[in-house]
Amino acid sequence: MKLAFRPFNILFIFLLVYFSLSARGLSQEGGTSDSRSNQPDKVSGKLTLRRAAICEGVKDYAPENEAIVFSVAVGKVFCFTYFNPVPEETVIYHSWFYRDRLITKQKLSLKTPQWATYSSIQLRDSDKGPWRVAITDQANVALRLLRFSITD
Repeated sequence: MKLAFRPFNILFIFLLVYFSLSARGLSQEGGTSDSRSNQPDKVSGKLTLRRAAICEGVKDYAPENEAIVFSVAVGKVFCFTYFNPVPEETVIYHSWFYRDRLITKQKLSLKTPQWATYSSIQLRDSDKGPWRVAITDQANVALRLLRFSITD
């Protein structure tokens, strides 16, 4: 093999390992690839949101094409959330706001010991502008607020 291809091969192997770990890492039974995130909160045993993202899709329990600006042409955006630990079966809510107006509030179930879930919205031309998703628990306690925009 020529030396000119060696950096490419190293980069390819690195990316292959990275993506295989991240695809495996967010399965509902496999935990996350980050060992710190994979450890349950043993002190409090409370529901813990480890990851939240707005993205173009969800595949193998992982968000695809995370961003904060999306073209209306993508047709649909997703709010992905991953919890670890989930001490007991419970529900959370994804509240989608467009220009400070509640558009939809989606109730999502979580199961023990960890869980990944998502909600989504269809996009129309009239949806261009600022959006946010408020992620709350069943007691309406805010867990995270994600902001994003829809453009041409």
